[in-house]
Amino acid sequence: MNYTIIDAHAHLWLKQDALVDDLPVKTLDNGRSYFMDGVRQMLPPFMIDGVNSAEVFISNMDYAQVSAAVITQEFIDGMQNDYLEDVMRRFPHRFFVCGMCEFRKPGFFEEGKQLIDRGFKAIKIPAQRLLLKEGRVMLNSPEMMQLFHYMEERGIILSIDMADGAIQVDEMKEVIQECPELKIAIGHFCMVTRKDCEEQIKLALNKNVMIESGGITWLYNDEFYPFPSAVKAIRKAADMVGMEKLMWGSDYPRTITAITYRMSYDFLIKSNEFTEKELAMFLGENAINFYGFDPKKLYHPEYIKNMSED
Repeated sequence: MNYTIIDAHAHLWLKQDALVDDLPVKTLDNGRSYFMDGVRQMLPPFMIDGVNSAEVFISNMDYAQVSAAVITQEFIDGMQNDYLEDVMRRFPHRFFVCGMCEFRKPGFFEEGKQLIDRGFKAIKIPAQRLLLKEGRVMLNSPEMMQLFHYMEERGIILSIDMADGAIQVDEMKEVIQECPELKIAIGHFCMVTRKDCEEQIKLALNKNVMIESGGITWLYNDEFYPFPSAVKAIRKAADMVGMEKLMWGSDYPRTITAITYRMSYDFLIKSNEFTEKELAMFLGENAINFYGFDPKKLYHPEYIKNMSED
């Protein structure tokens, strides 16, 4: 395999301890978590202590021949800035990490400034969680725009997961217009199984906007491997905005409760739907360019045969 593979959407945490929509998310044992209204298998069952560590992920990355990963955040995992700052220092060439502010209440601009001062090169907004009962936090609010201008001036990347369909598209259009040099990565492949997802995808027609596919295998989980409809969705998006605007992401570790880490990308290689150049762009080259990974410092894991192979 001659691809340099970069995972543009993954998660790490030491412990889940969060409150989302007034409902708890708590680490249990055997890979389970109490998730808002019941127990869910959050991690593979062999991760018995609930710790989703950089070291375990690196082992998975090496096995799947993934050179590096972008670590995003989500409110359901709790704030992981302190741990991720440590990860960033210890593994600078394996992980590009995103800081996250408490965007659900005022004061996040100062939080963002502090995260940037600590060395974070990207800020994550789980915007789908901002449709609060007490009122939406708008992406084009004065404090948001203040933060986005600050990020734009300093070359800080915005990583964002948007609400389904076109709910937040007009707000994002205003952000793009006001901050044309702000680099933006839209996650979860624009929730491609939802109505009006094309409106999100079309945002990538703007020069500094990218789309990453983190979570696309759970969006098509009912269909399961080899996810033919996910392949078609990626092909359609590439035809709409160009393959140079798309990046592969896994949404590790949640997705590997159902499939292996390698399976989260090899279904694309086996599909025969993409050219070698398109695969190279989607699986790694686009992310290297967008996030600024140094190709000379990237680790290239060798293939190790399984015991079941001849």
